[in-house]
Amino acid sequence: MRLGSALLAVSMLAGCGGGLETETTPESVTSTPSVEQQQAPILTQTNVDVAIECSGILEFANTASYAILDRYLPSNVVTNIVNRRATAPFTSLADLGSVPLVGPARLKQIEGGARTLDYIDADCVGILDGIAISRDDQTAIVALVNSIDDSELHDVLPDAWNGAVNLLNTRPFTTAQQIADTAGIGDVSFRNIRNSATLSRPLEALFAAVNAIPSNGSYGAVTKRHFDWWNIASAGHYYRDDKTCFGLEPSSVPSGAAIRPNLADAAEVRTAVQNAVAYVNGNTLIPAAVRTAGFANLDALTQGRSFKGCIITYENDPWSRNTVHIYVDTVTGFSVMTETWWAE
Repeated sequence: MRLGSALLAVSMLAGCGGGLETETTPESVTSTPSVEQQQAPILTQTNVDVAIECSGILEFANTASYAILDRYLPSNVVTNIVNRRATAPFTSLADLGSVPLVGPARLKQIEGGARTLDYIDADCVGILDGIAISRDDQTAIVALVNSIDDSELHDVLPDAWNGAVNLLNTRPFTTAQQIADTAGIGDVSFRNIRNSATLSRPLEALFAAVNAIPSNGSYGAVTKRHFDWWNIASAGHYYRDDKTCFGLEPSSVPSGAAIRPNLADAAEVRTAVQNAVAYVNGNTLIPAAVRTAGFANLDALTQGRSFKGCIITYENDPWSRNTVHIYVDTVTGFSVMTETWWAE
């Protein structure tokens, strides 16, 4: 597959408590990555509309001659593309789609030409609902849609309620095309799904490292990126069950919960994650590179955002206590949960 220009590549990459005694040594947490980790998929990690593996679509539109473009497009469309690219190269599908007469059908024809002439290969699935996704993106999208809980999916698709219901009723899926073709799923909702599936992998790696630290039975922490917040928030507990929620629809407020008037912000979310990491001595046991990348990813996804959620303190007996923080972005559905606990 041909490589895109340096300018295009750069544009694609731009984006956007108490200690715990454990039986684990730092070396056991920071050991050499497994083969699977070393061969981790390359995912789209910023909110762009062209995966790096699909950047040849734009290169084709930017560099192919008039005669070659004319094989795949009407001459008047080619004229518009050539005239426009003379002023500045195309840097996104939205940019290319802004050219007069270039709509979704023409973009697919451009994709076809790029594939035929080897500007893209099988690593690029193609253009679906306004974004060009890679094969690894597709794998992540399908895995997410096949496994996501009802409450989270509806938060990811706040303006596509019917689409969310149809996905839940139709899954499992095997391709991203099947998901894009589902009634009620359009450009905005498909991009939201892609973002939920791919944009938080460094944070998920941090959470996995936290969860891998074993407990000695006295203290522990669990961190989650994907979870069913409604079931967690509405669960009842025998001995103590204190809940404070914010930003929820009245019908979604758990029974007996106090209502906080202010939503959570990025600083509150970060503090909850920092506290969970520190609670299990993760600042020592988790490699600095994993922590740095995870928190940078968290900051990128939460900066300037507002979050609904709940803070829950519960006890199932007088000898233990759990504290849960749940945060869900009110627009994108990006969600984070931390739970810390102690037991005598």
